[in-house]
Amino acid sequence: MIIMKKLFPFLKPYRLQLTVGPFFKLSEAVLELLIPTLMAFLIDKGINMGNSSYVIKMGIVMFVIATFGVIFAYICQYSASIASQGFGTDLRNAMFKKIGTLSFSQVDKFTSPSLLNRLIGDVNQLQSAVAMLIRLVIRAPFLCIGGVIMAVAIDLKLSIIFMIVIPLFIFVLFLVMFKAVPLYKSVQNKLDALTLVLRENLSGVRVIRAFAGVERERKRFNDKNTDYSDTAIRVGKIAALTNPATTIIMNFAAIAVIYFGGIRVNTGHLSQGEVIAFINYITQILNAMIVVANLVVLFTKAYASSIRVSEVLSAEPEIVYGTLGKGGNSENAIEFKNVSLTYGKSKVAAAENINLEIKKGETLGIIGGTGSGKTTLISLIPRFYDATKGQVLIDGNDVKEYSEDYLRQEIAIVQQRASLFAGTVADNLRMGKNNATEKEMKKAADVAQASEFIDRLEDGYNTYVSQGGNNLSGGQKQRLTIARALIKNSPILILDDSASALDYATDAALRKAIKENTDSKTVIIVSQRVNSVKDADRIVVMDDGEIVGIGTHSSLFNTCEIYKEICVSQEQEG
Repeated sequence: MIIMKKLFPFLKPYRLQLTVGPFFKLSEAVLELLIPTLMAFLIDKGINMGNSSYVIKMGIVMFVIATFGVIFAYICQYSASIASQGFGTDLRNAMFKKIGTLSFSQVDKFTSPSLLNRLIGDVNQLQSAVAMLIRLVIRAPFLCIGGVIMAVAIDLKLSIIFMIVIPLFIFVLFLVMFKAVPLYKSVQNKLDALTLVLRENLSGVRVIRAFAGVERERKRFNDKNTDYSDTAIRVGKIAALTNPATTIIMNFAAIAVIYFGGIRVNTGHLSQGEVIAFINYITQILNAMIVVANLVVLFTKAYASSIRVSEVLSAEPEIVYGTLGKGGNSENAIEFKNVSLTYGKSKVAAAENINLEIKKGETLGIIGGTGSGKTTLISLIPRFYDATKGQVLIDGNDVKEYSEDYLRQEIAIVQQRASLFAGTVADNLRMGKNNATEKEMKKAADVAQASEFIDRLEDGYNTYVSQGGNNLSGGQKQRLTIARALIKNSPILILDDSASALDYATDAALRKAIKENTDSKTVIIVSQRVNSVKDADRIVVMDDGEIVGIGTHSSLFNTCEIYKEICVSQEQEG
């Protein structure tokens, strides 16, 4: 019921189609039920009595009914198309919007491949279910019930066959649904796992080939694919039993009708036309029952998909933004007060007891070994994650009090992994500022040391960048992402190991240009290179999630053993 409550609002805009479609489909079914009876009249009163005018009259009536039936079916189909496509579009939009509100930890929990499958595959399944809901859910049962009623009206005793067959038919459908529902959900989960492997192989194809891992990945993919295939075949076998089982049941019913109907004709209780009408009704019921069986399979899949879609729509964002749209008057741009962060269900804190004040206009370097908590620390500033304990303040106010728009406006961040999107160089730069002029892009590119390679590109800023920036080198991608952040012109600039692919000369030129052009900005440089942070106003040294030293390069070299070890390993002197 909770699942339905989540999905029903997406059907509300299509109430007209949800009413009109079934109504006309029901009207078509009524007309279809009349045909066998009219056929009986035509045989008994027309053909058997040699009344050609009656045959022509009934033929015209049946033609008119068939014509109206086609018109009604078209109206229903048109309504179903509008409602199902509109429902699917609205649902996808809502899911995409919801995914955009989820925290990084929630996205990690669902996993990207699973969210992709839910957004596309599961919504498509629900879309098909809505179309069938309008087109067949009323028509098929009505034809079954109406066919039985018409058959009873013709001959009550012969109709006992239906009273025996229908409960048996319902039992088969229930059995299929009971066995198939859990398996359909399992199939979708295994498809998620298969998609994950496929995505990793496509995105990491260079690494896989570089390490001669093609055969290993082929086996890994084959294992996941076989697992998915075996489960799909298993549920397919159960679903495949539906049509043969129902057809056998209904064909035995047809044989019984013909046998006992023949006896009833010989005894004078039925006419030839009535037996033919009876057979037509049982054929209608047979076809309707097969449709019902297929609908059971379809809605079983849709139910499994609805659970997965509802899980996303029901997910409450872990990070709720405030309404504050301006900063305070604090002399500190950023402040950490007894901050700790533990990821998910981990028992070990990724950052612990962090106390740090960063002045406005200060350039702060953060250095430490791999896994020391550098990225974790700066991820708390734009609220990619929320602190498990303590407070993070921006301009004197708790970061949780600010609106999302204000935070995104105040903070420009370049993350470790350089992410570019399909489009031109200019399109990627304008993600930082939608209405950026060519002059602003050029200035940001100059500071980021990107102009020298952009100017060499055939189309300059209009050069096409492939998905993920795969047609650019690692250093080129990093410089573009830095330019994208600079063009935003935010008071706080965070560079998270964003120059790791640059040579030392370019890195030095970049740091010099940033210092000359960001006098009033608060700049945080995260790096594992001593050269990248040694000229910062202060350097924070992190180890195992804790701050183990704060000071200038020279003071830390003399007082912080871990910093000295890093310097010595990189052949740097105090």
